[in-house]
Amino acid sequence: MKKSLLGVTGLLLILIVVACNVTKSTSGEEETQDIKKIVQDYSGGNSEGVKASITSNDLIVTDSNNKETTYELPDDIFFVSIAPFVETTHPCTNHNLTGCQGELSETVFDVYIEDEDGNVLVDETMTSFKNGFIDFWLPSNKTYNVKIQYDGKLAESEISTFEGENTCITTMQLT
Repeated sequence: MKKSLLGVTGLLLILIVVACNVTKSTSGEEETQDIKKIVQDYSGGNSEGVKASITSNDLIVTDSNNKETTYELPDDIFFVSIAPFVETTHPCTNHNLTGCQGELSETVFDVYIEDEDGNVLVDETMTSFKNGFIDFWLPSNKTYNVKIQYDGKLAESEISTFEGENTCITTMQLT
């Protein structure tokens, strides 16, 4: 009898130890939401003393002590930020969330994005951030037709969301 009681107690002890050492893992969807929230905060100007840029693969954050932290982006979605302009732009490849400045800050645009198969992903009125950019998370590995309208002017462009593509689009001049 003592032998089996000790066995049960030992088994319970092992289960408790194992349970205490298990770390909670987040689902891919939760991790994606976290990355999107972090990026939105930086794009929206909530980044005192921090620098952040984003490539097709990573979000790179540098704090005020020059400590760099890299967050891997999900494979199935692609971040792209577009700064429509009338007269002034800058060359850009990888978007600097805390440094890039577009011409038309806090401006209302009509935005239309359609994928290569004719599926409409965006057809809405959107307002650019203080930095003059509009951010999008689009499915990866596709080509899109983008149309942006403002004040009777139109900009059209084809963009792609393949690895290595630009995350900063500053070539869409409204004419």
